[in-house]
Amino acid sequence: MPRILGVDIPKEKRIEISLTYLYGIGRVTSNRLLKEINIDPSKRAKDLNEEEIARITNTLQKGGLRVEGDLRRDISQNIKRLMDIGSWRGSRHKKGLPARGQRTRTNARTRKGPRKGTMAIVKKAEPAKAAKPAK
Repeated sequence: MPRILGVDIPKEKRIEISLTYLYGIGRVTSNRLLKEINIDPSKRAKDLNEEEIARITNTLQKGGLRVEGDLRRDISQNIKRLMDIGSWRGSRHKKGLPARGQRTRTNARTRKGPRKGTMAIVKKAEPAKAAKPAK
């Protein structure tokens, strides 16, 4: 498997698809990158030589694209900043609720997690029947 920026990309897939295994790179970005460095998008990842892998890596590093760890760090810092300044979106992130105005009365199970049941009222044990007065 070829490694690009510390990520193993699948060797049997076309390079156009294989590059999307990098966090922050989709199909459009992948095609734009390959067109820029003159690599055929239909070429399989296993058919890339070392020079082509180096060109892809250099273009990603110098192109100003944030991918993998840098992008993940930026996103988490942005969310943390929203929480610190006390914005509405930040408070929604803290509470684990949708931050973009979706309804939560009946939906949002993915964001809220599994249902939490209500506490059942536990009845006290009733006194034994022997405690009843005899006639």
